[in-house]
This record gives sequence, structure tokens and C-alpha cells, in this order.
Amino acid sequence: MTQMKRKVALVTGASDRKDIGTAICRQLASEGHDLFFTHWMADPAWIEEFHHELKQTGVTSESLEIDLSEADAASRVLDGVQSTIGLPSILVNNAAHSARDGYKELDARILDEHYQVNMRATFLLSVEFARRFEAEGLEAGRIINLTSGQDLGPMPGELAYAATKGAISAFTKTLSAELAHAGITVNAVNPGPTDSTWMNDGIRQHLLPKFPMGRIGQPEDVARLIGFLASDEAGWITGQVIHSEGGFQRG
Repeated sequence: MTQMKRKVALVTGASDRKDIGTAICRQLASEGHDLFFTHWMADPAWIEEFHHELKQTGVTSESLEIDLSEADAASRVLDGVQSTIGLPSILVNNAAHSARDGYKELDARILDEHYQVNMRATFLLSVEFARRFEAEGLEAGRIINLTSGQDLGPMPGELAYAATKGAISAFTKTLSAELAHAGITVNAVNPGPTDSTWMNDGIRQHLLPKFPMGRIGQPEDVARLIGFLASDEAGWITGQVIHSEGGFQRG
């Protein structure tokens, strides 16, 4: 795969060694992109260790601890990138908020907590990224959003999560049309159930029979796809929601 010229990539939600965001950072670093990632409530020692790991590949690595539920988070994140390593050409909106609810528990607080991170932060990061990208006259931008396959089936007990992550698919399709003239592609990826920070042995045992390939998805699986979407070869792909689930069988 031909790589893009060395670019700055912004990835949200790399707070643990098993996070999908962490695997995405590793993938993009392996392709020569400088990295700026956000994290929240992470182990400071691990953050330093991860910076060292990324820098060993020959790229620059910076980060920002930030609560993405704050209203001004998008501008603060992009200010942080620009002031340290430059304007990003790749944005990966990976960070998410997820809590169980269901119709008996769902209330305004739960909805707001999901909306602030899953929708507002994603949407405002995307448009602010695009405005700054266009103002600088850059070429070949990439916005890659993470969703969770909400249009493929129900997610009982996760009403707020399903609604707010599902909105990302609609946003992706419309934003892609608005930004095509600027040379920015906008796509979303559904990685399916992935063995990251939320799985335990009971969940793995329940999910494994639903994967016809005989294994559960790993963070590196979706990271490789995102690496492709960030490449020059993906320049003709935009407005898509790509389901990369290893044939996961719902129901």
C-alpha cells in the first residue's frame, strides 16, 4: 500500500494499552504519520511509555488529557495539535461514552452524557478540523469516525449509546458531501465487537460462537482498515459506513 506523505494524525480516545485508539495510533505511526492523541483518566506512566513506543518508530508523538464532554473540547484539542506538531490532515474520532440503560433507566442525564461525547465532540471536532484544513489550503484530508453497527440490529439495554453512535453514520454521509470539494474524505467504520477494554471472559465466551472465523475481533483489525482509509489509495472512498466485523452473526 502506498502511503500518504508524512502527515499529522489526530486520534481521540487512546487511554489504555488495549484501546482501539491505541492500536490506531500504532498503525498510523507505522505508516510514518506524526501522532497527537487524546486520553482521559489514563495511567500517566503508561502514557509516557506509549509516547516512547511511538517515537521509537521515528515519528513525533504528543497528547492531551481532556474530558471530551466539555463544550469547548474540540477547539482546545485542535489548538493543542497545532501548537505542538502542526495542523492535522487525518482525524480519527474514536473516543466514546458507553453506559448501560434501557427504557426503565434512561433519563436526561444519561442522554446528555452520551450526546456530549459521542455526538457533540465528534461533530465539532470534524467541522473545526475541516475549517482549519480548508483555511490552510491543504490537500487530501481524512475524517474517519467510529460507529458500532447500530443500523444492523438492536442493542437492548443501550438506548442512549445506540442512538448517539447511530447518529454518527448519518452525520458522516452528509458531511462527506459538504467536504468533497475541499479534498476531505469522510467515512465511518464499524469494527463490530472488539476485544478491547470492555470484554471479560464471560463476554468472550458468549460472543465467540457468533464469529464464523473462529476468533473475536482485535483492535488491530480495525486499525489496519483505518490505516487504509487514511492512505492515498482510499482517496476515492467517501460517505461510506464500512462494517468490518469478521462476519459477526447477530441474533
